[in-house]
Amino acid sequence: MLKKTKIVATISDKKCDVEFIRELFEAGMNVIRLNTAHQSIEQAKKVIENVRSVSSRIAILVDTKGPEIRTSAFGEELTVCTGDMVKVFGNPNGQTGNGLLYVSYPSITKEISKGDYLLIDDGEIELRVVSVEKEHLDCQATNCGIIKFRKSVNIPNAKINLPSLTAKDIDFIEFAIKNDVDFIAHSFVRTKQDVLDIKNIIDKHNSKIKIIAKIENQQGVDNIEEILDHTYGIMVARGDLGIEIAAEKIPNIQRYLINKCIESKKPVIIATQMLHTMIEHPRPTRAEINDIASAIYQRADAIMLSGETAYGQYPIDSVKTMTRVAYEVEKELDTDPNITLTRIHNKITATLARSAVRACNTLPIKAIVIDTMTGRTGRYLSAFRGKVPVYAMCYNETIMRQLALSYGIMASYMELTDSRDSFLSNAIRRLTDGLSAADTIKPDDMVLVIGGSFGPTNGSSFLEISEVKNLLKKHY
Repeated sequence: MLKKTKIVATISDKKCDVEFIRELFEAGMNVIRLNTAHQSIEQAKKVIENVRSVSSRIAILVDTKGPEIRTSAFGEELTVCTGDMVKVFGNPNGQTGNGLLYVSYPSITKEISKGDYLLIDDGEIELRVVSVEKEHLDCQATNCGIIKFRKSVNIPNAKINLPSLTAKDIDFIEFAIKNDVDFIAHSFVRTKQDVLDIKNIIDKHNSKIKIIAKIENQQGVDNIEEILDHTYGIMVARGDLGIEIAAEKIPNIQRYLINKCIESKKPVIIATQMLHTMIEHPRPTRAEINDIASAIYQRADAIMLSGETAYGQYPIDSVKTMTRVAYEVEKELDTDPNITLTRIHNKITATLARSAVRACNTLPIKAIVIDTMTGRTGRYLSAFRGKVPVYAMCYNETIMRQLALSYGIMASYMELTDSRDSFLSNAIRRLTDGLSAADTIKPDDMVLVIGGSFGPTNGSSFLEISEVKNLLKKHY
């Protein structure tokens, strides 16, 4: 089956063998995410090598640790019950245990006030600050649970003075550039400067790697316009976002951010706990199915799995579940006639893309075929969220993988041709041969072609609609 909504799966080095990745890919996964908060560079390299051996079409996204606070990785996991007192110290190397909790932010006692709350592990455990001492915080647990190693620590409404990039982030960004990774997702983006800090590193290396800004707090939501001016796409990271902002506000914020990205032809990923139950259970809850469906109805480009595939017991079933939901929901989706694009950099391409999607609403067109050097035509078509799949013939494998994050785009690599006729003949032959069993185009099928009459580097300039058999006669 063909689905238009893309699936991002988080992979750990502990479970990344080639056969496992192949099963995920065949189940519907499009992008592999590496969470650097829990991986070393050597561990990440192992995953990348295995992914590349499976398919050159799988995109790889490296997720930076970002300016965040986490619990220490040393000592013992701390079990707390309601009313228990916990002393919190700002020392990333401290030994947690026996009522002592160490976190990674040395200045925590300077910027926290009595009455503030520390929310640990996506809010699973809540500690209320009872008093602020010189070297530690006296906190009281408001619920029971286990405080595990290297878990997130959020402090709502507190302005934490953390740098945009850590030393580990910089090392991973340079590693990603050297290893031909496709995306860098940067955590806790608050302003455009956070994006520019990474962009400066990428530009120094003359790299084509793209930046995905993770929106995880109110400041990022408030500054979304300036962030979109400088980023390739965004991730709505609902874990930290739902802690920093009241939970009941998240659905509206999610929809708002998706619409902003569609208007700007920027890919948008919806993340966090989409199938959380399937970490330990073989079947999802109906609420989780509805959560996935809601993101697809809102026309997100991609939906993401975290623990479900990184360490869960049912990773393949999780991807298959998402694929089935996407397929069922997309069958019922109609093209939105009210989509208006902003940040248009090529009016001809934008006009051709809109016309193509509209033509598919009135004619029995089975596929849209394009060629692209930069992916721009594909992103314009993706933004209009048409019902017909778009087959993008890419002259660069990096561009092919980057389009793996865009809604409705089926990208494949093709050698650069010297004429419009060569592009058409090669593209049609690929479709009639079938890129896969699910997307074979037959001679009597009608297709729409967008291409460039003046070479692939000069952008799109024509739109052609024809039955496949006529194109075959014309171009062979």
